[in-house]
Amino acid sequence: MPYPASVENYFNYFTEIEDHFQRRRGTLTLLSPLDWALMEIWKDAGIPLEAVLRGMDAAFDKWERRPNRTRKVNGLAYCAQEVLAAAEEMKEATVGAERPAKAAPGLEASTVADFLTANAAGLEGATLPESVRNIADETAAGLRSVAGSFAAGNPPSMEDVERRLTVMEEKLFAALLAATPEAALLAVRTEADRDLAPYRSRMTAPQIEQLHKQYLQKRLLEQHYLPRLSLFYIP
Repeated sequence: MPYPASVENYFNYFTEIEDHFQRRRGTLTLLSPLDWALMEIWKDAGIPLEAVLRGMDAAFDKWERRPNRTRKVNGLAYCAQEVLAAAEEMKEATVGAERPAKAAPGLEASTVADFLTANAAGLEGATLPESVRNIADETAAGLRSVAGSFAAGNPPSMEDVERRLTVMEEKLFAALLAATPEAALLAVRTEADRDLAPYRSRMTAPQIEQLHKQYLQKRLLEQHYLPRLSLFYIP
């Protein structure tokens, strides 16, 4: 069951997590591809930003109480268990409570329409295998259709838009996956395994497999210079 999510976090979900991690770690170390994949998993699960920050604080607090702290916390995966625990606590605290919908500051119709149109252009201009080209063009047409609804003053709800964008991105990823040689997929999975190695004991098998999927998706989109479609990526 997904955790309750609110659209007001579209603009700051990733940046807040990155900034908070750097503050708690005490350095400006850039997050790794694994870290970004993990944030996407939390976002896709609807884990509220507040739960992620609480979980990170709990994980760092425990680390700071350890008598031997010769090694720093080098990735968000160290915080994964505490983030999930904080999300469960928040979900239980809101069971049965009515949560009024909040408007998402900054999500003006023109902003969303421009974002969708820019992504459509990015898909249309990308160099892709022939088997992916049709899906990319179909996705671009869908993005322009949704953008047109906003421009015409008859926009769907943000939740409906996000669901449609998720379906579009999943279809695009499936096409990319089918078109990518096995050796290239193996190389990415090996890279993910190497980055995951220090954190395997802190994560369940389903979590690790989901992280592999997100990691692979991120890499394939980057390799083809394709945009992320979710409204979470509005700049």
